[in-house]
Amino acid sequence: MKRIHNSKGAIIAFGLSVAALGFAAIAPGAPVIQSAYAKPPAPMAFCHAYPEAKACNTGFAECVACHTTPPARNAFGMQISEKLAPGVARPLSDEDFLKYLPAALKAVEDLDADSDGFSNIVEIMAGTQTADANSVPRALACAADDASRAADAQWNVCSFDAAYAFRKVHMDFCGRSPTRADMDAFRAITDEKAKLARISEALDQCLDSPYWLGPNGAVWNIANAKIRPAHAVKSGENPGPVPLGDYDDDYNLFTWANSDDHDVRDLLLAQYFVKRTGPVTLEQISEEELAKRPRGTAQPVPKEKRVGMISTRWFGAVNTMFTSIPRTTAAQAYRSYLGFDIARMQGLNTVPHEPKDYDIKGVGAPECAVCHATLDPLSYPFTRYNGISGGYSYNDDRLKDYVRVDGPRVAEAPAGGMIIGQEVADLLEWGKVAANSDAFAMKVTYDYWKLLIGREPDVNDQAEYTRMWRGLKSATTYNYRVEKMLHDLVLTNAYGRP
Repeated sequence: MKRIHNSKGAIIAFGLSVAALGFAAIAPGAPVIQSAYAKPPAPMAFCHAYPEAKACNTGFAECVACHTTPPARNAFGMQISEKLAPGVARPLSDEDFLKYLPAALKAVEDLDADSDGFSNIVEIMAGTQTADANSVPRALACAADDASRAADAQWNVCSFDAAYAFRKVHMDFCGRSPTRADMDAFRAITDEKAKLARISEALDQCLDSPYWLGPNGAVWNIANAKIRPAHAVKSGENPGPVPLGDYDDDYNLFTWANSDDHDVRDLLLAQYFVKRTGPVTLEQISEEELAKRPRGTAQPVPKEKRVGMISTRWFGAVNTMFTSIPRTTAAQAYRSYLGFDIARMQGLNTVPHEPKDYDIKGVGAPECAVCHATLDPLSYPFTRYNGISGGYSYNDDRLKDYVRVDGPRVAEAPAGGMIIGQEVADLLEWGKVAANSDAFAMKVTYDYWKLLIGREPDVNDQAEYTRMWRGLKSATTYNYRVEKMLHDLVLTNAYGRP
């Protein structure tokens, strides 16, 4: 299935592929394995019919418009199939498909594929899913459901409910409900601005709680997918005054960059390490103290070559390991800090004449090159950083040690590469480009959105979500301070709406 990126950095799959309907497309450079009935014009044809539909902001509709998993059709796809060119022999030519699709779409507009009370055309224009009864236009649903806004209801489910947000802040950031007395006192406040100020006060108190900042706390657990810990060496069970050592350097740095008045870009820019001096207290480690560490907990990469979370001892151990061209390392960094999963064909920016396959791994084959033309240039800046072999250090001549295994050309791999369309001279520049990108701000915001709201931003959330990540980048709004962003996030409709 062919994919493109929208302005929010998310992948939009626009296949709409199904044999009977002729809805399909494939990834550029990928082997053609679909049915001869595939119809690449389908995504554009759908949006030609509904240019104002929210699903067509990029010019292409999504697979889920007509499918569960292509080629399987969903209820909306089945309705279209029944109305598409009745009596015309299959398979349809591209010309016939484009000719008959508008009429088929028009014929099913007033039907309700998912029986949720909203017609197909209403959901198409609102940007919700025509075949998912749980995906409905929220504003219309609330307007139709007067009972949900009854005066005696516990929560206002259609808009921001300050009492609900006050309770949720305690649950999400302190790990406990507010006391009955606190809730009664909050409900007694009549001024709306005063209620918002009280929510902000509660958040300030909880942002310093062990539940939020402590070992195995909420922020710590956001880092798990990025660090990929082994429980035996990253249990996080020692919150005492003794530094937890190498195996928690990354967790401590992650917590530091995401708390207080610290710049979250230090996840990819920091050239220092952080130690935990108590359950919720952290401080930077001096270079003198770092140099005195035992060999097993040392951080051998010299200060001037450090690149935050992606040059730590553990990151090299678990990702680079013994490899010469650290593709896994680059892919993990790209996924963790920019939100692009190359295995899902996300974030692809093909570099001409790549991949060059310096280590003779066969990545130039057509079925591999579609991803490796992006992945390999992403990986070159990591080639001077050792994993397990080489003792996690930095070495300009590192690749010479791999000639016997990977062939003489491996030593020719450059130290510079390419990330999100920009050339970089080394990993330091890789980190700077990544940390200042829109994708980085989106990923940070997405991680907290998913944690606190419990789901991905949907079509009803785009204005608030976009305001959050753009604000994170703005020097006059949050200036890359996560806690400032969180103060606004808990006042959004998405967070405070039951």
